[in-house]
Parts: sequence; C-alpha cells; structure tokens
Amino acid sequence: MKRFLALIVIVAVLLCLPANVLAQRTMILASTTSLQDSGLLDYLIPQFQKKYRITVKTIAVGSGKALKMGENGDADAVFVHSPKKEGRFMSKGYGANRITFMHNYFVISGPKNDPAKIKKVKLAKTAFRRIARKRSIFVSRGDQSGTHMKELEIWSKARIKAGGRFYIQSGLGMGATLMLANQKNGYTLCDESTYLAFRKRVKLKILFSNSKDLMNKYSIIIVNPRNSKAVQYDLAKKFSNWITSKATKKKIARFGKKKYGKALFKIDKF
Repeated sequence: MKRFLALIVIVAVLLCLPANVLAQRTMILASTTSLQDSGLLDYLIPQFQKKYRITVKTIAVGSGKALKMGENGDADAVFVHSPKKEGRFMSKGYGANRITFMHNYFVISGPKNDPAKIKKVKLAKTAFRRIARKRSIFVSRGDQSGTHMKELEIWSKARIKAGGRFYIQSGLGMGATLMLANQKNGYTLCDESTYLAFRKRVKLKILFSNSKDLMNKYSIIIVNPRNSKAVQYDLAKKFSNWITSKATKKKIARFGKKKYGKALFKIDKF
C-alpha cells in the first residue's frame, strides 16, 4: 500500500512539472543508418540512458539527411560519416563541436562468381570501371548519405558518370540497399560493419576490401544551440563526452568480436 501511494505521489509530481523541464531529459540523435544496422547504437545507447537517466531518441537516416536535421535544429547531436559535408556543416556554424574518433572501411560486395572480375584489382576506381564495362548491376544508396558520397567520389575518380539501365538507386538505408543488391544479384558499396551484420541474410560476398582510399571515418557533432532554441546542448554534450570517453571507446573497439570474429569499428589513434 505504501509503495502504491508513493507511486501516486511521483506521478503527481511529474504531471505538475512544466513540459519544458520534462523535455530536457530527452535528446534527439540523428545518425547514419550503418550505426543502426550494425547494432552499435542498440548496444551503446541503453548504457548511456541507464547511467545518466537521459532518453535518447535515435533517428537513423543517411548522413546528408542527419546533417540537414542538425541545420534545422531538429536534432541535438548527429553521428555521421561524411567528412566533406561535415566540414561545410561546421564552417557554416551549424555545429558547436565535432569529434572524429572511429572508423571502419567501405567494401564492394557482389555475386560470388564476380562477373566483373574485381576481386584481384588494387584500386576501387578500377573495380568500378570493370563493373561499368561489364554492365553489371550496381545498386546505389542514391540518398546523399556518406556511403553515397563516397560512391560518387569513386565514380568520379574512375571518370565514369554513374547511371543507365544497370545502375539502380535504392533511396534506402545501408541494410536495405544491401538486401536489394542481393535480390538483384548485383554489386554495391557498403560499410563493412553493415555487411557483417547482414552476411547470413545475403549471398553476396566481399570482393574488394582493405583499401586505404575506402577508409570510413565517423564523427559525433553537437548541434550549435545558437541556431535553434530547441537544441538540448547540455544533454548532447553529455552524450558526446560519454561516447568519446576512454571507457566507451574500449567497448566500441570490442563490439562485434564475439559474434563476427572481428570488431566492426576501430578507434582512431590520436
């Protein structure tokens, strides 16, 4: 009976609190889909929420859309992997603080029989040239995400304009794009962490990997509160400090080892 009465008192107190006070305990994190699809956010965020009693509402979209949310003040922090766009975001004053602290690699996955014969090439641009010349199906994110930007960069280096009958733009997240490429028995550019998380669901194989020009860097950015009064700067700062702390970075460096035999992300050396 006493516990029941105590619960009533707590509820009554919460109901009497101003809406803005309650809102201060919830932050919005706009994140690239690869961090969601890989399972990293599902692993980390509950730990942060338990420690600080701050609710994190995650919205997984491409990096381009995540940064746009930050520009509009619709997110308190963004967790992305599109260096050039991040640079513009910061230079225009949309970000209060940016920390680039972890990475993995992009890979090119495709059919096991590798019709474009890309497995033994040394450069990503050479692989893309072979895919184009063979007119093999290539599935692109096509969503202005960090992965899509890297893909367009490679096409540019290969001096090929992406498009045509064999070029499919999904407009979807990384996991869904990988599944579509699998359905079409085509090639796609994918971050290694998402591929490993989905590898039992697809027949596609990693055919090109471990290339220095395919390094995939991730940054956490706190949105500048000067651009929107709605930004929960203090909460976002707590999250940024926590996720880049030594203890959390150790957890990230171990994530995936038991399940996949290797860590899905590596911590940058400073």
